[in-house]
Amino acid sequence: MFQKRVVVCLDVRDGKTTKGIKFKGNVDIGDPVLMAEEYYKQGVDELVFYDITASSDKRGIMIDVVKEVAKRIFIPFTVGGGINSLEDIRAVIDAGAEKVSLNSGAVRNPNIIKEGAEVFGNQCIVLAMDAKADDTCPSGYRIVTSGGRNETQWDALEWAKEGVRLGAGEIVLNSIDADGMKTGYEMNLTKMISEAVSVPVVASGGAGVPKHLADVLTEGKADAALIASMVHYGDYTVSSIKNELKELGVSVRIV
Repeated sequence: MFQKRVVVCLDVRDGKTTKGIKFKGNVDIGDPVLMAEEYYKQGVDELVFYDITASSDKRGIMIDVVKEVAKRIFIPFTVGGGINSLEDIRAVIDAGAEKVSLNSGAVRNPNIIKEGAEVFGNQCIVLAMDAKADDTCPSGYRIVTSGGRNETQWDALEWAKEGVRLGAGEIVLNSIDADGMKTGYEMNLTKMISEAVSVPVVASGGAGVPKHLADVLTEGKADAALIASMVHYGDYTVSSIKNELKELGVSVRIV
């Protein structure tokens, strides 16, 4: 049976891990390097680091954090935030990351997806999508950027298809409406995108209990589930979540 992945996300601001609700009211909660090491020990499958203000602050990426993380963990990890060029992608991969996450930069210049895939391979290019419900869009969801501050003209379903056509090897699909709410993933959105594209989809935004992960990994058709608050605040460990997923019939890697 194909194993599903559990991915922990660390939002980073000014060198500290931070967490908010719907991208607002962020509070610093720890050192991203030390937290990454702890989740690695707990058996997480992958990690994702987002420099959440790099795009809005119009500054470069957190290479120092990437290098330090690469020294301490031996699982794939993805870095996003402020990546706008092939040089940025190269810098992140050279620093030790397996994948780069393109979000605002890809909306501004979709060709960076194609260029990145051609140079580094599709498996290194992740399209991160922040979507929110919008009845004026054909799919019912609109793509937003810069932490939800800017609306785009992209319909979520069409942007997912376009990203894959250009060369994205994975999609991280985050629901702005569910982010940090701990009430469950946006199932309709996740299933729609998962069924429409040929690459793995990582569901993001809204996890509160292990059952939420089980639901999105089965009914929602996601290949992986991204979590943050559940483990950041000590409510669960990665291993306890995986054990519950196994009991719920979801195939996961148990360390």
